[in-house]
Amino acid sequence: MSQGGRQELQRSLKMKDVLALAFGTMIGWGWIMLAGSWVGNGGTIGAILAFVLGGIMAIFVGLTYAELTPMLPLAGGELVFSYRAMGYNASWFTGWMITLAYIGVAAWEGPALANALGFLFQGLLPELGVLYELQGSEVTGMFLLIGCVGSVIMTILNYRGAKASAIFQTTATVAMAIGGIAFFVSSTATGTMENLQPMFTDGAGFTAVVLAVPAMFVGFDVIPQAAEEMNIPLGKIGKVMIIAIVMAATWYIIMILATALSTPGDVLAGYNADPNCVPVANAWAYAMGSPVFGKIMIIAAMCGILTSWNGFIVGASRVLFSMARAHMLPGVFAKVHPKYGSPTVAILMVGIITFLAPLLGKSALSWFVNAAAFGTVVAYFMVSLSYLVLRKKEPTLERPFKVKTAGVLVGFLAVLVALFMISLYLPIYSPTPLKPIEWALVGGWLILGVILFIANKCSANGKATAEEVEFQMFGDEYKRF
Repeated sequence: MSQGGRQELQRSLKMKDVLALAFGTMIGWGWIMLAGSWVGNGGTIGAILAFVLGGIMAIFVGLTYAELTPMLPLAGGELVFSYRAMGYNASWFTGWMITLAYIGVAAWEGPALANALGFLFQGLLPELGVLYELQGSEVTGMFLLIGCVGSVIMTILNYRGAKASAIFQTTATVAMAIGGIAFFVSSTATGTMENLQPMFTDGAGFTAVVLAVPAMFVGFDVIPQAAEEMNIPLGKIGKVMIIAIVMAATWYIIMILATALSTPGDVLAGYNADPNCVPVANAWAYAMGSPVFGKIMIIAAMCGILTSWNGFIVGASRVLFSMARAHMLPGVFAKVHPKYGSPTVAILMVGIITFLAPLLGKSALSWFVNAAAFGTVVAYFMVSLSYLVLRKKEPTLERPFKVKTAGVLVGFLAVLVALFMISLYLPIYSPTPLKPIEWALVGGWLILGVILFIANKCSANGKATAEEVEFQMFGDEYKRF
C-alpha cells in the first residue's frame, strides 16, 4: 500500500510468526549433517561448550539488533540502521552485502532439497538422465526438477503475502521441532553414558568446532527485515530476537547430546566419513534399530530447509524493496501488491535466482552458503558499528528495547565478535572456508554492486533529493528532516 507517495508493507505478523521466522531461518538443514562431526571433532562436552561460546557471541551481536530494530522498525533492517548512523554510501554497501547473504542462502536451498530427497528415497527416485557434469558433480534431470519446482512453490508462497508465508513457517518449524525433540527424548531413554566418550578431544578439534559455530546462528537477522510487517508491541521485538538465539543454541546442544548418547563413537565416526549417510538420521536409526526413524529425522530436517528457504526469501526481498524505495535501486523493486501487501517484483527477482541456482549442480551448495556467510558477518560488523554511532549521535531517540547494562561495552564486544567472524573467512586460517570460486562470487557481487551504484547515481532515480531519500527510508514517523 502507499502512504503519501511512500510504499509500505502490510502489518500481519504476530509474536509466534516472528519467533518461527527467526528460529526456523537459523536452524535449516546443516545440523543433521554436521552434529556428528561436531561430536567427533570436539568431544561431547567440547562441542557443547563451543556452542555455548557461539551463542554468547551471537547474543552480543543480537543485542545491537534488538535495540536498533524496534527503534527503527522498518523494512531493510541493516540498510536503515547504517543509513541513520553513517549515511548513504555505508548504507548501500551494507544493504548490498546482506542481499548477497540472503540470496546466497536462498539459492542454496533448492540444491539442498534435492539432496535431502535423494537421501530420503535412496535408489528409488529416477535420475531422469544425467544432463551434464559441473565441477565433478553430475546434474540429473531429477535434481533440476526438484530444485526448480521447489523454487516456484516457495516464490508463489511469498508472493501471496507475509501472512501466508508465516503460516507455512510456523507449521514447518513446529514439525521440525517435534522430530528433534522426539530424537532427544528417545536418545535419553535408550542411550548410554559410555557413548558420550570422549567428553573432550584436543585443542585442534575444539577449535574446528568453534570455527564452524558462527555460521549456524545466521538467520536471526531476518527479523529486522520483517519489522515493518509486525503487529506486535515494539518493545517485544528485541526480546523475541534474543529468545530466538537462545532457542537455536539450545537446539544445537540437545542435538549434540542426542547424537552422542544414541551411538557409540566408532559407529558415529563411520557415519561421518560415509558420504551416503546423514549422520544424525543414521544415529537415530541405529539407536532405535529401524531405518524408519532415520527417515523421520530426514523429513524433520527437510522442514528446516523449507523454513530457512522461506526466511531468506523474506529477508532478500525486503532488502531489495527497501533499497528501491530509498532510490538506491530501480523503483520497480519497491512495487507492493495491492491485495497481498508483498513486495512482488523483489520476490520474483529472488525467485528467478533461486530457480536458476540448481543449474550449477551440487558443487554450488558450498559456493552459495560460504559466500553468503561472509556477506552476513560483514553486515553484522556494520550494524554493531551503527549501534555505537547512534548511541552517541542520537542518544535521545526513543528505544523501546534498550540495552541498559553496559550498553556501550556490549556494542564494542559486538564489533569485536563481528571482526572475529569476518576473520574466519580470511586466508589466515588453514583451510580457509572460502575457496577461490567463492571469493570470485563475492568479488563479482561487489563489482556488480559498484556498477549498479554508479548507474543508479547517474539516473533520474538516483538524483532524488536528500529530503526525499530520508522520507522514503524512514517515513514521516522516523525521518529527521
